[in-house]
Amino acid sequence: MYELTESPEIPPFIAEMFRLDLTEEDINTLRETLKDMKSKVRILVFTSKNKKRCFACEQTEKLIDIIASASPDIGSEKAVHVEKYVLEENEDIFKKYNVERVPTVLLLDGAITYLGMPAGEEIKGLIETLIRISNNDHGLSESTVSELAKLEGKAVIETIVTPTCPYCPYAVLLANMFAYVSATFGSGNVKSVTVEAYENPDIADKYAVTSTPTIAINGRVVFIGLPYESQLLKAVKRLAKLYA
Repeated sequence: MYELTESPEIPPFIAEMFRLDLTEEDINTLRETLKDMKSKVRILVFTSKNKKRCFACEQTEKLIDIIASASPDIGSEKAVHVEKYVLEENEDIFKKYNVERVPTVLLLDGAITYLGMPAGEEIKGLIETLIRISNNDHGLSESTVSELAKLEGKAVIETIVTPTCPYCPYAVLLANMFAYVSATFGSGNVKSVTVEAYENPDIADKYAVTSTPTIAINGRVVFIGLPYESQLLKAVKRLAKLYA
């Protein structure tokens, strides 16, 4: 796991990428996009009050709140259910979920994890992930589902992204659906971790990231760019065997 440290100094032009400026039209479009969600999805949001530790925490909470508010009603509750935890008040919950960075956003109790704010283009991937989980529509082929259901070992897929990367949401969505299928049909031994590079430069440096998306599995860089489903499955199967 990674240490919980203060955020790096962020230049103003980069910080601007993490500022939410959604218009009423944007929110109406979001509401229309989410309207067919069929079941509830739980999101856990971990933040800190210390802005030196987490420059994007406030904007991350705002984003998740907007998404939840725009989601349709299912019974007496919203389709997107949000639980918020603050480091200074909920250290026990941080330990329970092994959260060591802020902001962190968890779906499926951590099978799908976002380290850093899903900002810019990444908002699209998060929204599509929520819809697919809600509607049990992973979009993967039957053969991929079968292979993931019987996968031995474990695979942690880290997708390093930036807010302006147009292909990153598709790479993240693919990895997220691998984790979702594993949690739903298998033993939950595939985890998808989206790493925002500007907020987590040590991880980006660890993988010598020069362009995004960069995808690592079990600590090994396997793709620079967007892989096909079959390519990602092949890499997951090969590297998961090392942990069988």
